[in-house]
Amino acid sequence: MENYLQSFYTVRFSDCDPFRHLNNARYIDYFLNAREDHLKEFYQLDLSELYKKGQGWVVLQHEITYIRPAAFNESVCIRSGLLGIGPEHLHLEMLMLDSAQRQLKSIMHTRFVPISLATGKRQPHSPEFMSFLADKVLTEVTGTVPALGDRQAYWQNQLNTFQTA
Repeated sequence: MENYLQSFYTVRFSDCDPFRHLNNARYIDYFLNAREDHLKEFYQLDLSELYKKGQGWVVLQHEITYIRPAAFNESVCIRSGLLGIGPEHLHLEMLMLDSAQRQLKSIMHTRFVPISLATGKRQPHSPEFMSFLADKVLTEVTGTVPALGDRQAYWQNQLNTFQTA
């Protein structure tokens, strides 16, 4: 689990559906907010400062699987990590687990594209930024970025192994 960043959040009432479960659309907000918090806390990388310099990212694709509901007032653990990097993309994995980190609630893969905020067009990552990211890619992922279903199976196996140990 090297290079995973994590923090805990409480599911808010206003984010829930009538069943008191976290609304499906709000999972994305929780994941993206957690990632922004992770970057600032663990890497001292403040996105607002990058935006002031004209560098930003847009979401090219989200892929999400809902496994178990996150309930009102529940504490959840959100992990985030880089699955892959390139001059013109970042591929991120985010997990939501129960507070004991034994049950996977949701997994999301997101692909970001770097853009120039001045032009609104793609702008490759600088060599300095690529160098900064080089040691932050998940160590258990090598080569091609795995499919979401494969990663879900991987995590469920990891959590089952952890529970029986």
